[in-house]
Amino acid sequence: MKDKFKIIEKIHDRGIVAVVRANNGEEALKISEAASKGGVDIIEITMTVPGAVDVIKELTEIYENKAEDITIGAGSVLDSETARACILAGAEFIVGPSVNKEMINICNKYDITVAAGAMTPTEAVNAMEMGADIIKVFPAGLFGPSIIKAIKGPIPQARLLPTGGVDQSNVKKWIEAGSFAVGAGSAICAGAKTNNYEKVTKDAEEFVKKIEEARQ
Repeated sequence: MKDKFKIIEKIHDRGIVAVVRANNGEEALKISEAASKGGVDIIEITMTVPGAVDVIKELTEIYENKAEDITIGAGSVLDSETARACILAGAEFIVGPSVNKEMINICNKYDITVAAGAMTPTEAVNAMEMGADIIKVFPAGLFGPSIIKAIKGPIPQARLLPTGGVDQSNVKKWIEAGSFAVGAGSAICAGAKTNNYEKVTKDAEEFVKKIEEARQ
């Protein structure tokens, strides 16, 4: 297991987390592989994927002894029990859609990076006080990039990860607004619906390119 601060640093360096939602475990594995080929090698397996914990375990085992530096985490985690199961399966970071104290506590006990979902400055501060490393601004599309500047104004130290509504057409604006990184789901995974995993790779590559351009 990697040092949590190295995980946080990698999330910032890459600038993007692939949020994987799929109809089954096999599809989730294929999406993860295709996204990583495109340079998005931080993979969040959401708990809405059937058998998600097993998928995390399998991915961890597949890449454990490979040269690729792929980081596997869990998303849509609602409670401490699920967080613990994911951590024991090999998840290196945990993401929740809301602020859940027990979930944050268990992650800190295991020294695992944790992102808590928030939409207001109050929720963001509460999550940070509870020990959240990253604030998942969700659903980000309701407000657009302006919410990042609004929260960063009074809370400049907040690591903000907007998710929901982030795609290749607007990711530069999210990064330029001060996002720590972004989370992207359908904008990366859409190709899987037609078994077009080359599209998944190309869409991932486009994100990487846009983020690099925004940070120059």
